Amino acid sequence: MNDTPRSPLIGTFVKTGSPQVIEVLGTTALDFVVVDAEHAPFDRATLDLMVMGGRAARIPVFIRIAEINPAVILSCLDIGAAGLLVPHVDTAAQAREVVAMARYRGGRRGYSGGPRFASYASLGMAEALRLGDQAQIVCQIESAQAVEEAQAIAEVPGVAGLFVGRADLALSMGLEDPRAPEVLQATRVALQAATRAGKLAGMHVGGTAEREQFMHEGANWFVVSSDQTLLRQAVQGIAGKPKERPAVP
Repeated sequence: MNDTPRSPLIGTFVKTGSPQVIEVLGTTALDFVVVDAEHAPFDRATLDLMVMGGRAARIPVFIRIAEINPAVILSCLDIGAAGLLVPHVDTAAQAREVVAMARYRGGRRGYSGGPRFASYASLGMAEALRLGDQAQIVCQIESAQAVEEAQAIAEVPGVAGLFVGRADLALSMGLEDPRAPEVLQATRVALQAATRAGKLAGMHVGGTAEREQFMHEGANWFVVSSDQTLLRQAVQGIAGKPKERPAVP
């Protein structure tokens, strides 16, 4: 993607291994979902079902991968993920490596026409290559080094956007508050780099108020909360004050 969206795109993290969650979210006005394979327990078979659910519900499914690994990237794209959210991309050189792993033309992605992305061998090779190379690669900016390299990362051909991970960014700066002024300033730098490059300027936010705040900072691709948090908040709104429960041994 080379053009900044005219209006913000909104998704949420999915951390529950159920394709029905994707199916339900597909009935809403969300633009996409991100299945969190970095911080939630998803194996390859479950990821396959999650993406299949997204295809059925006609909502794009991104996968946040656990590591930068050619086999992981190949697998996620073969099952039909619309794109990848790639953690801990600290340099432009790393970004180029990720893009190469994800691309056929000019890259190193291994080809098979049989997987879901290629409609199970029903497409010709040229069309399958074209579709495969449309997968979006969004690089997470999660360290002070990555902030310094943000402009160079954003300008790597094939990088669709940057995504600020404020928690790990804070830790890399020796801080324990993702809302600290230093983290906010670093976030601005990364968002501005993405905007200047005409790419997605993404971040995770807790809710609508925070989303509105960072829209004014240039963000245009939001992962708002998660399925788990949204479920808990909705239920808590019905149930009232949380009950005290015995600790799990």
